[in-house]
Amino acid sequence: MWSLFKKKQKYNCPICGSKSDLLDTVDFNKSCEEAYGKFLPRAGIAVSYFLCAECRFCWAPILHTWSIQEFKDKIYNQDYVQVDPDYVEARPQTQAKMLTSMPVQLPSSLKHVDYGGGNGTLTKLLNQAGWNSISYDPFVNRETKIETLGKFGLITSFEVFEHVPDVHKLINDLDQLVATDGIIIFSTLISDDQIHPGMKLDWWYASPRNGHISLFSSKSLNLLANLGNFQFASFSPGLHAFFRTVPTWAADLLK
Repeated sequence: MWSLFKKKQKYNCPICGSKSDLLDTVDFNKSCEEAYGKFLPRAGIAVSYFLCAECRFCWAPILHTWSIQEFKDKIYNQDYVQVDPDYVEARPQTQAKMLTSMPVQLPSSLKHVDYGGGNGTLTKLLNQAGWNSISYDPFVNRETKIETLGKFGLITSFEVFEHVPDVHKLINDLDQLVATDGIIIFSTLISDDQIHPGMKLDWWYASPRNGHISLFSSKSLNLLANLGNFQFASFSPGLHAFFRTVPTWAADLLK
């Protein structure tokens, strides 16, 4: 099996800078659909994941060096729907229902951006519901300069963080977009009970074919928030928030 890893290469954690060791390697075609008993043919390419000894951030360093075009060619291509069939319609519909049913009174002036919004389906559904929403995706909107978008009182980023090859660009982008009293609501599964030193990386969420190349512990998310001078809160193991000042309208959500 050909390996995407140089044995002598050493890495420091992209978030906290601490020493990180090789945790395990998985086949490039490992996908989230394996949780449902659906397996792709093995690619014969071993992808190495490293684990930070301090904050437990787990990532695939070699894939973090890929260009946007390499991601489009090798992961986000026409076959991507096979490993994530819900991303086209089902997931945006669920997300739109969740947002429009939040037990809060949104200000009429609230501007929303869906960061990492892919094909823009979530934004389309929210605008149909009366929201003022746009979609921005670094992979899709490559010609758009983020500084031209303005500031937003609400940023959502669903199932995006685990795909990010540059965590510093991620936090800088969010800082660029969020209003002073804005809030960032995002989803990614926390790895606290799933990834440990010396254990095999058999967690279904650790799937390079899905582009899941950055796996966050709660500690690493908290440290990532600190890099942007944000506070961090979790609603559940999969849903979280970054903020500086709690917006009045969102106070009940963060109790």
